[in-house]
Amino acid sequence: MRRTLAPTDIGLLVPAAGVLTRRGGRGSHAAVVARGLGRPAVVGCRSLAVERGAVVFDGRRLAEGDWLTIDGDTGAVLAGRLPIVPPAEDLDALDELLAWADHAALMTVRANADTPDEARRARQLGARGIGLCRTEHMFFTPEALAAMRLMIVADTPREREAALARVLPDHRAMFADIFRAMDGHPVTIRLLDPPLHEFLPHAAEDLDQVARDLGIRDEVLAARLGALAQVNPMLGHRGVRVGVTAPEVYRAQTRAIFEAACEVAREGGDVRPEIMIPLVSTAEELATCRREVVEVAEEVLGARGCRMRYRVGTMIEVPRACLAAKAIAREADFFSFGTNDLTQLVWGFSRDDIGSFLPAYLERGILADSPFATLDEEGVGELVRLGTSRGRHANARLVVGACGEHAGDPAGVAFFHAAGLDHVSCAPYRVPVARLAAARAALGLPPR
Repeated sequence: MRRTLAPTDIGLLVPAAGVLTRRGGRGSHAAVVARGLGRPAVVGCRSLAVERGAVVFDGRRLAEGDWLTIDGDTGAVLAGRLPIVPPAEDLDALDELLAWADHAALMTVRANADTPDEARRARQLGARGIGLCRTEHMFFTPEALAAMRLMIVADTPREREAALARVLPDHRAMFADIFRAMDGHPVTIRLLDPPLHEFLPHAAEDLDQVARDLGIRDEVLAARLGALAQVNPMLGHRGVRVGVTAPEVYRAQTRAIFEAACEVAREGGDVRPEIMIPLVSTAEELATCRREVVEVAEEVLGARGCRMRYRVGTMIEVPRACLAAKAIAREADFFSFGTNDLTQLVWGFSRDDIGSFLPAYLERGILADSPFATLDEEGVGELVRLGTSRGRHANARLVVGACGEHAGDPAGVAFFHAAGLDHVSCAPYRVPVARLAAARAALGLPPR
């Protein structure tokens, strides 16, 4: 139970039974990651107050050990410990039904998975690959976070490379396990996306300790944090912009990916890596980062005597990228529509703050549902259609998918089928629903 959750709090989500926050919305980071882990999450709960360890819910002060029951589907938060009905253990009939669905569907269903465990779970649930592996979560282990912080405060490219080299073995091992779990299926890996300031401490009491850990003076760390501060970080120095200004980051990640791919290929595995550059707005941005990725990939493959096909593409999440899709597609092997951020940028709604005004919009009939829950076909959907059409006009071999929250919603899946996408990618536990939805769409049946 927190006021809000940041990407660096991933370590809290893994052991948690559920997530309850005051701030956020259905498409916020906490909700998206919790669903990927199979944890129920209720975010944007306005009747929750969390201050200095004290929790007040709906006017009632809660003590440690008090029970709450949360429903991550409806958003209900109930006092006390209510009985939970476990799912059925016998899934043979469901497996047979899903096999029929896969045979009927025209789109394949991949999963959003960031760890080997998530990848294995997704494969068990029938995912035909990974459509989004978010690499930022790999930097939040203690050792990787320390190396990332050293990289951020470094003054020269050589120092940045040395810091990133410290995490290469762990990342290589993690990528290798993900490739093994998805043997024979594509694995789309998104290079670093969040702003760099998210890796640095923000509480004053943490600055001293982190400065000591890094072996630098407090004022040096404070100055670096000040230099990275942004008024609106979601529209600031993140995604491809980090790849352009600090190419060492993307080069190090690419090296870890292809060294892992070669390792698994030598074992006899069928490895199909796809490197995704996030937040691209122009063809020139993608071309710049693509050159770096291909250079490192070819260097690793050549040094290890390994041959494999791989793809380099981009996540389409900026409206301009949809409009400029012809030019961008000439530099891309694939597009993947990230509808969470695309919705955020099209509507001008913060997915972390929508909870403060969405209830009034729903009560007054201004909106029928949150655009982060149900795809806005007139706005966001039209850009998806446009980007797909323009991209394929310039590159007939372009593979197109979607990896936002809408890719696990039956209505969203039906829309993406109609738009001609090749695949959708959703949280592992939503894969069966998406498989059924893809089949219904192919058979001309309404979503349900």
